[in-house]
Amino acid sequence: MRDPAGLARPLVLLAVANYAPILARTLLGDRFATPIDLDRTLGDGRPVFGRGKTFRGLAASCAATTLVAPALRLPPATGLALAAASLTGDLASSFAKRRLGLPAHAQAFGLDQVPEALLPLLVLRRRLALGPADIAATVALFTVGEVVLARLFHRLGLRDRPY
Repeated sequence: MRDPAGLARPLVLLAVANYAPILARTLLGDRFATPIDLDRTLGDGRPVFGRGKTFRGLAASCAATTLVAPALRLPPATGLALAAASLTGDLASSFAKRRLGLPAHAQAFGLDQVPEALLPLLVLRRRLALGPADIAATVALFTVGEVVLARLFHRLGLRDRPY
C-alpha cells in the first residue's frame, strides 16, 4: 500500500459524490426531485430504484465532484467519472434492495456503502494509481466514515435517518 495520505484524494471525492445529493436536498427541498426511475415499477410491483434516487442528486454529485477534483490536483473529468461510477454503484445497491423487498431508505450495512465506493475505485484504479490494498483500505475507510458521518449529519438535521 502506498502512503495513506495518498488515499485522501479518492476518499474525499467519494464523500463529495455521496453527500452532494444530501446537501442539494437540504437546500432545494422537493424542488427538482424527479426520481431517476420516474416512479416506474417492475413486474414484482416494486420500484426500480425508489423515490430517493433523483436527477437532482445525480446532477449535484456530478457537478460537485467535477468542481472539487481540481482542488485535489485531479482533472475535472476524473471527478465526473468518479461521481458517475459511484452513483452507478449506488443505483445498483438500490435496485438490489428493492428486489430483496427492502423499502427505500432501509438500512443494509455493506450494501449501502461498498458498491458506491468499490465501483469507482475499480474503474479509476489506473488513473488514481490504486493497487488492491489501496482499494480495500479506501472502501473500508469510506464504509466507516459513511457510518460516522451519517450519524453526525442526522444530528445536525441534514439527514432523515442516522444511517
